[in-house]
Amino acid sequence: MLGDLLAKSRLNKFFTKVHNMLKGLYDALYGFVLHTFKSINRRIKSKFPVYRMKDETTEHVRHAVQVFIWLILPLSLAYVLGFQFLFRENVWGSMLWAVAVYFYSNFLPDLPSIHRKLKLEPSTTDLPWYKKYSLLLFAPLLVWLLFSDIRLSWKTVETYHNFTSLAVYGTFLFALGSLAFAGLPLLPRDLIKVFFFLSCGVAGFLTHLKVDEIW
Repeated sequence: MLGDLLAKSRLNKFFTKVHNMLKGLYDALYGFVLHTFKSINRRIKSKFPVYRMKDETTEHVRHAVQVFIWLILPLSLAYVLGFQFLFRENVWGSMLWAVAVYFYSNFLPDLPSIHRKLKLEPSTTDLPWYKKYSLLLFAPLLVWLLFSDIRLSWKTVETYHNFTSLAVYGTFLFALGSLAFAGLPLLPRDLIKVFFFLSCGVAGFLTHLKVDEIW
């Protein structure tokens, strides 16, 4: 009886620690995302109301953490344990990069908004495709330029909340993952690393589109 009570007590403590860890993750992610977008909106002098920004941040962060708990975390553990068992290889580094890309991808579609215009004038055209998607693929660099008081004159009506942007982003992640995790000759284990990295990024982008009811 005493042994059962001690085992139950340890189990309760374990679940309490896991709960506190996940709550800490949620609070840190929420605070970071909200602070980032509030700072960006101040820089571009956006009139987007703060209460709407808080509501959107809450919704996106909540879904990002839920998908992480039920999908990304189990897949990550299976990925790490599978590589350890099958190939005797430590892949914690690539797993952590993939998880980071998952969370980043959850908020990426909103980052190029600093270069958005509401509509095209009849006498003007939109940006060429390579400039338009550079705003998406290199969004962190453009945000850094914004805070360095360097502004690009590029403006686009593209919202990036669509499957075309997801396909472009997925192709970019595949190329980036191949450069980071694959070598020559190309081995099956390298392809698994690349596709795990790609899958986490695509899952994050899809989660954002789902919250915004694009699909």
